[in-house]
Amino acid sequence: MTPLDDADVSTVLVVTAHPDDVDFGAAGSVALLTDKGIRVVYCVVTDGDAGGFDRELDNGGMAQLRRAEQTEAAKRVGVTDLRFLGYQDGTVEPTLGLRRDISRVIRQVRPDRVITSSPERNYVRIQPSHPDHRAVGGATLDAVYPDARNPYAFPELLADEGLEAWAVREVWLTGGQANNHWVDITATVDRKVSALRAHVSQIAHIADGMEQFVRGFLAANAKTAGLPEGSYAEGFQVVQTA
Repeated sequence: MTPLDDADVSTVLVVTAHPDDVDFGAAGSVALLTDKGIRVVYCVVTDGDAGGFDRELDNGGMAQLRRAEQTEAAKRVGVTDLRFLGYQDGTVEPTLGLRRDISRVIRQVRPDRVITSSPERNYVRIQPSHPDHRAVGGATLDAVYPDARNPYAFPELLADEGLEAWAVREVWLTGGQANNHWVDITATVDRKVSALRAHVSQIAHIADGMEQFVRGFLAANAKTAGLPEGSYAEGFQVVQTA
């Protein structure tokens, strides 16, 4: 699978279920994109209010904290445009309503490439297969094709909001078992780790070993990709949607 050349990409939309999903899955690649002057926008479906380990905060307080953490993490890889949809953490389903909300963002942002979670369960590593991840990945793929490009799907988006149909050219899926594209993030791995460290509420209990674990996983990806020793890589399944 040959993805679009970054030189032919002006805008990328990243759609994830929770704050920190993009940073675990794709922050190194995002940093490479923003370094090239490519516009990257984050759409986060939930505020992650069911996450974290400091339960002195109620769900509302945790949601506010996690929005702030994701906003800071995004800045560390060059992203300042974030859209939070406000769905409840842990209960996301690939409904028509979610497809409409993601289609709205696609029509607003008009990206060439969308990055989102794989809708498939990963039986090798269960962690990427959170039900919210799979629901968001499936709804995003449905929003890309056929919803956002079809002017007769969710006609209120055009009639009430003036949002013209838009066709995304490709989707990159994270967290699945069928990676067919690897991105060398050796030059940006430190910024990926920095972005992850912004999610204090999520990693405080593993802070001491987090960087070693992440670098080990990324080094294994690089080996699979055939990159030189000492390299780091993020893996994706590229789906052509044009």
